[in-house]
Amino acid sequence: MITMIAAIGTNNELGKDNDLVWHLPDDFKRFKTLTTGHHIIMGRKTFESFPKPLPNRTHIVISRNEDYAVPDGVLLASNMSEALALTHGDVQPFIIGGGEIYRLGMDRADCLEITHIDGTFDCDTYFPEINMDQWRCVSQVPHPKDQRHDYAFKYCTYHKIN
Repeated sequence: MITMIAAIGTNNELGKDNDLVWHLPDDFKRFKTLTTGHHIIMGRKTFESFPKPLPNRTHIVISRNEDYAVPDGVLLASNMSEALALTHGDVQPFIIGGGEIYRLGMDRADCLEITHIDGTFDCDTYFPEINMDQWRCVSQVPHPKDQRHDYAFKYCTYHKIN
């Protein structure tokens, strides 16, 4: 099962200037819990936004630059097909962004793990529109705004309708 995971604003906002525009500690914990032990597929800009590779995950970076230098243990792919082929043996690889990588992965994904944030944001990167004729929400867990979270949000799991 190929899963795309993202946190998005009301208008599908993802981030600005290669960074998130919100801080949701519980969403970070959920991301870590879900992706640990799996392959994570991302674009070069998303990879470069990390201070270092995330622990206990196999990183696959998609870049058109075949000479792009990645650290030991990080895999390089030139396109989504090649990236997915590198995940052999992983029952649930994750596509983690950014915007262009999500667009490339939408037709290939079987599952979406989306954190819907109750807010609109000034962003330059967006998640593709979720066509509800092709996806069914199978789980929804609300999270209120609180002292550690400036926004209310909900975790939604979508499965592709066959």
